[in-house]
Amino acid sequence: MKQLRPAVLAGIFAVAGVLSWAGARLWNSYGSLPGVPLAAPIVLGAIAVVLLATALSMRARLKAQRERVPGAKGVEPLMAARAVVFGQASALVAALVAGAYGGVGVFLLTTALDVPARRDQTWYAAFSVLAGAAVIAAALFLEHVLKLPDDEDPTKSPAGA
Repeated sequence: MKQLRPAVLAGIFAVAGVLSWAGARLWNSYGSLPGVPLAAPIVLGAIAVVLLATALSMRARLKAQRERVPGAKGVEPLMAARAVVFGQASALVAALVAGAYGGVGVFLLTTALDVPARRDQTWYAAFSVLAGAAVIAAALFLEHVLKLPDDEDPTKSPAGA
């Protein structure tokens, strides 16, 4: 399984942001733009909390296992793999969603701050971007906690050579 790259996540965020900004401009010119739901930052924040709690739990269990604490629970490989997949999927979706809300937020920030409802929508979009960044940070931390040490010694030549 390959590690997530922050550059890929930033690219997804940027592309989604530009597309949603353009889509918001187009949609607003033909009618009324749908609002940013209040639940968006709440759900993203909850996912970030779950990822962070999982990472801290796994880190404590791995530390206890390394220090050979009596009665320490180990981490099953399948459970660790599932946690990493959950973290990676969450980070990819959070980059996409945060980019989309970021684009809509920029559109609202530049055009409609005089309307109180649109001002609230701008805040919801900003909090969604921050919560998406928290999901990405928690997912990268989880991936770092569960990273396996390299199997190969860099001083040795490859076995197939």
